[in-house]
Amino acid sequence: MPKILIIDDERFIRASLREILEYEKFEVSEAQDGEEGLAKIHEEEFDLVLCDVKMPKMDGIEVLEHAKAMDRSPQFIMISAHGSIETAVEATKKGAFDFIPKPPDLNRLLLTVRNALDKKQLVTETKVLKKKLSKKFDMVGESPAIARVKDTIEKVAPTDARVLITGPNGTGKELVAHWIHQKSNRQSEPFVAVNCAAIPSELIESELFGHEKGAFTSAHKQRNGKFEQAQGGTLFLDEIGDMSLSAQSKVLRALQENLINRVGSDKDIKVDVRVLAATNKDLKKEIEGGRFREDLYHRLSVILVQVPALKDRKEDIPLLVDKFLDDISQENGDVKKGISKEALQKLQEFPWTGNIRELRNVVERLVILGESVISLEDIKKYADY
Repeated sequence: MPKILIIDDERFIRASLREILEYEKFEVSEAQDGEEGLAKIHEEEFDLVLCDVKMPKMDGIEVLEHAKAMDRSPQFIMISAHGSIETAVEATKKGAFDFIPKPPDLNRLLLTVRNALDKKQLVTETKVLKKKLSKKFDMVGESPAIARVKDTIEKVAPTDARVLITGPNGTGKELVAHWIHQKSNRQSEPFVAVNCAAIPSELIESELFGHEKGAFTSAHKQRNGKFEQAQGGTLFLDEIGDMSLSAQSKVLRALQENLINRVGSDKDIKVDVRVLAATNKDLKKEIEGGRFREDLYHRLSVILVQVPALKDRKEDIPLLVDKFLDDISQENGDVKKGISKEALQKLQEFPWTGNIRELRNVVERLVILGESVISLEDIKKYADY
């Protein structure tokens, strides 16, 4: 049941609002002035506050400002008999959901209350989803090799410096990119990932920069590219070593001038995007072979992050296995399986040429086919090595 707090120095108003809201099955509390109301907000968790503007001791705008500075701030609806457009605008700017004049119209009041509670629920759900997403991209490990990567991320994430992430397939290069984005000032803006190896060379420019209607045979309508989709946020170019030279030149211009052109247009479009790139190739060898632009390499590699192979951080395998067991049990809605000490030691002996991706696949196979506690015998049966 949603909890609503009424803060008003007029007892008659508090009683009327309580009667209306309790009839609608809301749980209601009261406070007779701003100080008492703010104290209750600190003590209890409310979904919504109906707050008078003019009150003794502390006015409603002050209560709103203090409450909005809290981690778990409720939604606010401001009410006043002396309301003006200026007051309503000020309250909205400071975070109020709406402003209602006294005496409140019953239908408008209930509609506004329901809308404010819907917004509160959406905000809560968004926070939960962000928490789940953050957990999904959590970087697990305590080895010196992974500690160096984490330390670099902490230093570079708050800046707008471009980062080139290198390492073998399956080591978690996209995970590093997500971490950089989540710890940056752009975290509330889009994170857009592009796998340059998965897009045919003739389509990569359209994918990155968009196209105008009629630019080519199948261009039936205008389309924004990944640069525009990532506006204000982060664009992650995975496997950039597989990008065509033609697309590389356009990416270079975008990095130099913060301008792009859609395919089929000469119009410049201003973009504000932080570019992160990743590759499993040795780009210096690619430059020598004429397959990668040296000027683009230097633009991308302001900061270099080398993600270690799993064979170089085997002490992290127990932590990774525990995380995968937990993730797989949640995904399948099953009880989390255990793993014997001997089985875990055996997993640490494998070379893991497919790195973390391969380890995750093997753990999932063991969960599906193995016993309730994964044993050394299960490893011998179901692991590839």
